Amino acid sequence: MKKYLVLICMFSIIIALSACGEEEAAEHSEEVSGDGQPIVFGTGGTSGTYYPIGGALKPIFEESDYINNVTVESTGASVANIQNMQDGLNQMSIIMSDVGYDALQGKGQFEGNQVDVQAMAGMYQNVVQVVATADSGIEAIEDLEGKRVGVGKVGSGVEQSAKKVLEVLGLSYDDLSKVTHTGYADSVQEMKNGNLDAAFFTSGVPNSNITDLMQQNEVVFVEINGEIAKKLMEAYPFYKEFTIPARDEAMYNLDRKVNTVGIQNIITVSPELSEDLVYDLTKRYYDYLGSEEVSISALKQLDRDDLAEGLVVPIHSGAKKFYEEQGILK
Repeated sequence: MKKYLVLICMFSIIIALSACGEEEAAEHSEEVSGDGQPIVFGTGGTSGTYYPIGGALKPIFEESDYINNVTVESTGASVANIQNMQDGLNQMSIIMSDVGYDALQGKGQFEGNQVDVQAMAGMYQNVVQVVATADSGIEAIEDLEGKRVGVGKVGSGVEQSAKKVLEVLGLSYDDLSKVTHTGYADSVQEMKNGNLDAAFFTSGVPNSNITDLMQQNEVVFVEINGEIAKKLMEAYPFYKEFTIPARDEAMYNLDRKVNTVGIQNIITVSPELSEDLVYDLTKRYYDYLGSEEVSISALKQLDRDDLAEGLVVPIHSGAKKFYEEQGILK
C-alpha cells in the first residue's frame, strides 16, 4: 500500500512540475512576442535609397513597446507602397509627395481611386537635376527647346518631373529634337557617347550616375529658378525650392550653387495605427535624427525641426500630437 502511495505522490509532483514548466514557457513566450504588433515597412528597390533607410530605422522602431517586429519590404516604391497600404499589406511606407498628392486627389495613376494617405514625418527631397554636356549650348532651362533630352523611363517619377518642367516652359516632347526614355545609367552613357545633350535626374543629391558622368566630362547643371520655379510650385504644391551648394564635397563640389526644385519624400503610416503607437514612433524618429547614430547621407540632410513643414498630405494624429508638443508644427 505504501508503495502505491509513494508512486501516486511522485506522479503528482511530476504533473505539478510539468504545469509550472508550461506556465514559465508561456510567460517567456509572452515576453518575446510582447503585446506589440508587427509592422511591414514598404520601401523601394534594394539598390535605391528607400530600402537602406528602412533598414536603418527598423531597430529604432523595434525598441517601441507598441511594436514586436518590423519587416522591411522591398517594393516598387511610391505607387506600390500606397496601394499596399490601401490593401492592408503595409502599415508604414516611404513615398514621394507628388504620388501622395495624386492619391489624395484621385488623379494620375490613382484616377478614380482616392486613397487616405497620412504622414508621420517629412524626409529629404528628391531633387530635379537637369544636367547638360558643356558643348550642348544649354545654359538655361529654356535652352532645352530643340535639344536631345533624356526624360527618364516611361511612367517614372523622373518623367513626371520632366513633363511638368516642360509644361511650364510651354514645351512638349514635340519641341525637342530627340526624346529618350532612359534610366539614369543609360542617359549618362548616351551623354558620354554624344547622343544626348541633357537629361533629367530626379533623385537625392548626390546622384552617383551624375558623379560618374562628371569624372571625365564637363557638364552644366541647369537651374530651375525664377518665374519657372514659381510657376511650377504654384501649379504643383508638392515642389519646394532646393539649392545644391557650392564647394560641398558631399554634393558634387560645384564651383557655384545651383538653384532648382525638389519633391519631398514622406514616411507615411496607416490611418488604422493607433495615436499612441504613431506618437511613439515619431518621437523615436525625431530622437534618432538628433543622435550621432545616423549613417545614411539622405537622413543627415534633414533638420529634424522641419519634419512637419510643408507636407502635402494630412499628418496622422499621433505624429501631430508629438509635433505640437515640440512646438514645430507650422
